[in-house]
Amino acid sequence: MPSKHWTLAFDTSAAHVAAALLCDGHIIGKAIEPMAKGQAESLFPLIDDLLKRHDLAYSDLNRIGVGIGPGNFTGIRISVSAARGLALALGIPAIGVSNFEATAHPHARPVTVEIAAPRDMAYVQSFSVDGTKSDPIITAATGGHIPLAPIEVLIETIAIIAETAAEIAPPTPLYIKPADAAPSRDAPVIHLS
Repeated sequence: MPSKHWTLAFDTSAAHVAAALLCDGHIIGKAIEPMAKGQAESLFPLIDDLLKRHDLAYSDLNRIGVGIGPGNFTGIRISVSAARGLALALGIPAIGVSNFEATAHPHARPVTVEIAAPRDMAYVQSFSVDGTKSDPIITAATGGHIPLAPIEVLIETIAIIAETAAEIAPPTPLYIKPADAAPSRDAPVIHLS
């Protein structure tokens, strides 16, 4: 009997922690917890619980899919770092999937995806019929394009794309604009040598 192929996908790019488990092309379980903060502390307990519910260990996994953004700067770093660490420890590939790719996946091409950004702006990326895609940009929100898929759909699609991805490279965060954080203007920067 052929062995099963397991893909774990997870995402913390917004106010949630989400994970899905895919086996040979079929979603067999998922877990989603809405939260504004605390994703770093909640990600692995959520994954552990999902694996235990299906009598699996990390060593059973064949691939990892991870949401790379755009979204919350810190949230993206949490999930991408976790995916890279797990992939290295387990000796399996980790595949980064953007929220644009996951949202566009079920739609006929050409398609343009618009993801809400702060201050009435939007992150936008277009996908053509021939498989090419534009560079993502930030622009004024129009609401005239496909909006970000709900997290329940997004996490499943990240797993599906990761399972069949031909290009395997360590996932990297998708930041379209720099972080809003800046060094303090009150305190001098201390350089340690």
